[in-house]
Amino acid sequence: MKLKVGQARVSIERGDITDWEVDAIVNAANSTLAMGAGVAGAIKRKGGVLIEEEAMRQGPVEVGEAVLTTGGNLAATHVIHAALMGPDLKTDGDKIATTTRAVLALADKRRITSLALPALGTGVGHVPPQVSAEAMLNAVVEHLRAGQSSLRRVVFVLYQDEAHKAFIATLKRLGGVQ
Repeated sequence: MKLKVGQARVSIERGDITDWEVDAIVNAANSTLAMGAGVAGAIKRKGGVLIEEEAMRQGPVEVGEAVLTTGGNLAATHVIHAALMGPDLKTDGDKIATTTRAVLALADKRRITSLALPALGTGVGHVPPQVSAEAMLNAVVEHLRAGQSSLRRVVFVLYQDEAHKAFIATLKRLGGVQ
């Protein structure tokens, strides 16, 4: 499923985000930037502990902020750590939208052209996939429609069926079946 927005293509794919060959993948982080379970744990296992060490040297950060590290042993060149929850591990659609906008701003600042994102907040944060899809896709489409973005490819790499279905339904509603 794909949607062309400005100069970029937004797509929804199934898979393991740690396998994607892009400029940067996004890690669903907490404000301490410690990498524990879920997507963060998978990134740390495959990419190496260096990623977590580099992230934690830049933290702690406020919820809604994002930092960039190396991709370590991953296919991706970088990891953007998106702090969408504090130590309480609670988040919501507004925090997910704010954090997604911070990720996009950092990607533009670093001239990143390809970005892979998971369904932020749907794991440890216990946010329903539909809420994550609405928050993230609206932020991405709005950002790309504004123009001036370095991004040319934005892919949502989803591991769970429920998230995949929610993101496809939301993207279809936002305008594109291709």
